[in-house]
Amino acid sequence: MEIDNTKIESHISKAKEGNQSSFRFLLNNFWVDVYNYQLKRTRSENEAEDIAIQTFSKAFDKIHTFDENYVFKTWLIAISKNVHIDLLRKKKTSISTETTKEQEDKIYLVVDENPTPEDKIIREQNLAKLLRDIKQLKPKYQEVIQLRYFQELSYKEISTQINEPMNNVKVKLLRAKKLLAEIIKRS
Repeated sequence: MEIDNTKIESHISKAKEGNQSSFRFLLNNFWVDVYNYQLKRTRSENEAEDIAIQTFSKAFDKIHTFDENYVFKTWLIAISKNVHIDLLRKKKTSISTETTKEQEDKIYLVVDENPTPEDKIIREQNLAKLLRDIKQLKPKYQEVIQLRYFQELSYKEISTQINEPMNNVKVKLLRAKKLLAEIIKRS
């Protein structure tokens, strides 16, 4: 299914202004492209997923630098390729990015007060069933859901607890909520 370029451009512009719904739209519509690209490169689902998370984290952090004369998907793939190359150079098993205090402060300016459809679905479920559904997620997603919604930790506290940059936490949480919503809808 091809997405209308005008709609993509509109969401990119809104994302540049900090609109969380547009970030979610871009993540949902380009996740598969980035993930599949990395899956072919790494031949590892976990590695491809981690690199995709870091790719969107970097892309959303630098979205103001995106030039509309280029194709957004190509820009994401280029970032993804560079993330993978950097990881190969570092030869580390975990993925991390350096964030400055200024970058972390900017994250606090991006606030979405509106509950997402995934949030509404999660709240409407009874607790026992919800816990069973959460157990179907990969452990790293179970962890961020548990920390955010059951321990009610902030993004910064989660970032400290799991020792990952706050951008990665936000992307993981978006992804975890989307996957959990899909599990809930199927059951």
